Amino acid sequence: MFALEKPAGQPATGRSGGFPNMASVGDFNVLSSSIPATKVELSVSCRNLLDRDTFSKSDPICVLYTQAIGNKEWREFGRTEVIDNTLNPDFVRKFIMDYFFEERENLRFDFPNLSKHDFLGQMFCTLGEIVGSQGSRLEKSIVGIPGKKCGTVIVTAEELGCCRDSVLMQFCANKLDKKDFFGKSDPFLVFHRSNEDGSFTICHKTEVIKNTLNPVWQAFKISVRALCNGDYDRTIKVEVYDWDRDGSHDFIGEFTTSYRELSRGQSQFNVYEVINPKKKGKKKKYVNSGTVTLLSFLIETEVSFLDYIKGGTQINFTVAIDFTASNGNPSQPTSLHYMNPYQLNAYGMALKAVGEIIQDYDSDKMFPALGFGARLPPDGRVSHEFALNGNPQNPYCHGIDGVMEAYYRSLKSVQLYGPTNFAPVINHVARYAASVKDGSQYFVLLIITDGVISDMAQTKESIVNASRLPMSIIIVGVGPAEFDAMEELDGDVVRISSRGKFAERDIVQ
Repeated sequence: MFALEKPAGQPATGRSGGFPNMASVGDFNVLSSSIPATKVELSVSCRNLLDRDTFSKSDPICVLYTQAIGNKEWREFGRTEVIDNTLNPDFVRKFIMDYFFEERENLRFDFPNLSKHDFLGQMFCTLGEIVGSQGSRLEKSIVGIPGKKCGTVIVTAEELGCCRDSVLMQFCANKLDKKDFFGKSDPFLVFHRSNEDGSFTICHKTEVIKNTLNPVWQAFKISVRALCNGDYDRTIKVEVYDWDRDGSHDFIGEFTTSYRELSRGQSQFNVYEVINPKKKGKKKKYVNSGTVTLLSFLIETEVSFLDYIKGGTQINFTVAIDFTASNGNPSQPTSLHYMNPYQLNAYGMALKAVGEIIQDYDSDKMFPALGFGARLPPDGRVSHEFALNGNPQNPYCHGIDGVMEAYYRSLKSVQLYGPTNFAPVINHVARYAASVKDGSQYFVLLIITDGVISDMAQTKESIVNASRLPMSIIIVGVGPAEFDAMEELDGDVVRISSRGKFAERDIVQ
């Protein structure tokens, strides 16, 4: 067992506590300089997209690419969710970007159709063009398919406030209108925040509850910035729809509220009549289309990485390197582990690139360095968590240079073998992370590997178990192998799960 603990430093504020005396990230500092910048949130909607599906409508997604200054290469910045069966999507997922006033930031919005893996068009603009449009709302034609009208895209920018609170809310509804011929309704809620020009921007959708007029939706967490951008009196419009498979969801009704009203919590003030304006105009005896009730409202303050560092949290950085035979013979130039006297190999470059950033946050610069997938001397036993310096009782190396030295020494003493198992090194670090309860330490595991994971089921289980601990995992792939299987370990889009249990947070990058 490797001893990962370090000598205790000054006591740090616990995870449950705040940092009342700490400065915020955006503090004003005299006698300093900074590039004038602000964070903006981009919301994307489309109208009249091309219909590429035969028996239904397109399933669009928006992918945003940026272009570095002085470089014509486009790099993916992010992507929205997929919306099924629609030619007029209002994407909920936003793009949050740094807007530099003095720089030209080129953007490209691509619109693939996920169901057919074909192309619906694209739009080019600059971030300044969006921000500088009237109301910071840019409407532009989608291009890219000769001879076809591809529709329009609407991009709205809003400067983000510095509010770091989030709210956990839950709603239910009663006696909603029946919309389905053979059933009741399949209701869901759509939340919008108001804009200065009177328009609304979508900020959240609940899940669909099937076949009921009295749904209880799951509690959901949303940042106050997304809900109202810190303006507690800003109008929030909530629409109620009946879900239809073909995307033509039926409007049941709507109501308006504000963050200040919602913050009163469950009370008589937070029972809302759902009103359908068309029905109200036609029927004299119309009362409402049901009611929606706020069941709970809980405010949570998001604590940043910088808050923890300022509060005294110590970062424990651990390295795990893949020593499986698929890397190739280290004595051959084709090997990813080739010890070239003139330049770093693939593993060395990855270790330097990531390690030199993380080591700045590790106070004593002493890093446990592990290997996995090799046969060890003298008996040739296979190990998936061995010390690179050969000392299981003290696997620490001094700085990244010390890790590099131990790595090259191991290459000369072990035999590359297999399989590629991640779970042992993840569990190894997790055991020590589990012993820290007060927020005084945080563990970062860097895994550098060349290919497909052999113990995917066990790795998923290890990650799910570790997601409740003060621990993160960085996986860096080297070489030409396919790393598609690694994507499912990153919970950005779909939260990883094992045996029906979901990870509490996304800890893999």
